[in-house]
This record gives sequence, C-alpha cells and structure tokens, in this order.
Amino acid sequence: MHHGNHFYGHAHVLAEYCGLDPADPPRIDGYLQHGWNVVDGLGAGTPYAPGRPIFVWSERTRRRAWSMNRPLATVIGAPFLYLLSAQSEPDAASAQSDPDAGGEREGTIWYPFHGWEGQHVDGDHQRLIDEIVATEPGPITFCLYWHEFRDARIRAAYEKAGRVICHGYRGYMRMQTDARFLHKQLAELRRHRRVASNRLSSAVFYGVAAGCEPAVYGNPMRLAKEDGPTARRIPREWPELHGTNPDVTAARATAMAELGAGHLASPAELRAVLGWTAGREMREAA
Repeated sequence: MHHGNHFYGHAHVLAEYCGLDPADPPRIDGYLQHGWNVVDGLGAGTPYAPGRPIFVWSERTRRRAWSMNRPLATVIGAPFLYLLSAQSEPDAASAQSDPDAGGEREGTIWYPFHGWEGQHVDGDHQRLIDEIVATEPGPITFCLYWHEFRDARIRAAYEKAGRVICHGYRGYMRMQTDARFLHKQLAELRRHRRVASNRLSSAVFYGVAAGCEPAVYGNPMRLAKEDGPTARRIPREWPELHGTNPDVTAARATAMAELGAGHLASPAELRAVLGWTAGREMREAA
C-alpha cells in the first residue's frame, strides 16, 4: 500500500518479527502509522484510499481516527516495541566481554526538532544548543535527522557542543530506506541515561521505552506551514513529559500507552492482520 509503510524500516522490523524475510517485507494491506502524532495516525497530507485499514499504535489514536471518519483503524502497537521485545538489553557479563554490547548508561541523547523534504524548520539552533549545554551534565550526543545532518552549517554548530550522529535515512518511495534505522536507534538509546528533545516526539517515547529518563524543553522552533493550535496543544495534553526533569514513573506510563504496550500481536496474529498469510500471498501471486 502506501510507501510510508517502509519508513524507518518499520515493515522490515515487522516482517522479521513474523518470521519473514526482513530484507523483502511483503506488501502491507493498509496504512501503517509511521510516527507518533496527535491525529488519526496518518502523516499530514497522506493520500488515503477510502475503505483501506489503518494500523495504529495506540487505543487513543484509534479513537481519534474513528472521530475523523477512519473507522477501519486497528491497534497493533508501535514497530519499535516489536523490536524491543525481540532484542533484550545486554546483561553486565556480555557488556564486559563486548564493549559494543552495552555498559553503564551515561549522558544525554538529544533529538532536535526536525524538518523533512516538504517542510523546513525555522529556529535558532545556537540558542537551543546553548540551553542544552547549560542544562545537561554531559556527555551529550546530538542525533540529527537526515534532513539537518546533510546541512553542513547546522551539523557544524552541533559538532562544537558534542558528539553528532544520524540514525540513517528514513527512505522515500521505497528507495534508500535504512532498514536498520530502529536497530541503530535502540542501540544508541541504551547507551544513554537521558533522552531529550525540544518537542515531544517518537524518539522521546522510544527512549522512555528503552529505559531512558525523558526531558522536553527548549525553543520548540517552528515547522513551515504547521498547524499552530495542534502544536500548542501537545504541551497541554502531555505535561507529564515536559520540563527538564519530569517524573519518570508518570512519563513511562504515558509513553508506553502512546506506543501501544499491551496491544502487541503474536507473529501469527500480525501476519493475519497485515495480510501476510500464505493464502493471501498465493492469491496475489496468481
């Protein structure tokens, strides 16, 4: 169905969980939510074919989709949780024998609010960097989205303040998708004690799920042509995740609910829901 199903290697992660080839995931029979949002689970402007199912992360998103005339919404949980369930955190013994396997968490991984091909972010990066450096004890890893990572001027500003990385390219029209995007993100989150951003986002929820302490603060910047009321609504509805030191217990409860913990399907169930059953594949081949 929609090429956004492959963003961040989501279809690849789900295929591997289902026991299928992660390098060549089958066609998903519907639309897969590819990022946390506060509407119906689809990205803004996503062309929608009426009557097709939407696979959303959480019950709250399903209810919003229903209210927006998207009744065929099914809660399956975030692909990140499927990856997390399949990759247990390395224990102390394995971390000691393999330095890359894990170890004691330290510092903060910071995800600056980002743009994409169709919308650019307008804001003072240096002002944000100064606030981060003044707040975080360090060390700081700045994870830039591919869009900002390719901008040498923006990247250089962050490189002066800490380690700079990028998890990879999300993909577009099923081309150049980094199928290991979530794997690399999970590995980085497990290295850090804190996860932070200047906007509440998927990365913050992922970090909490992976055991990080969250923080959301700083200049939120502006996204070209964004819906102002929707952006301003987020801090009001999710105050427990905002600030430099939110309550970890409350933040984790919200994060896991938004990611759909408790709604993960078994491999057999997920294959059936996504249209990946053997009978379906044979009919399509014919």
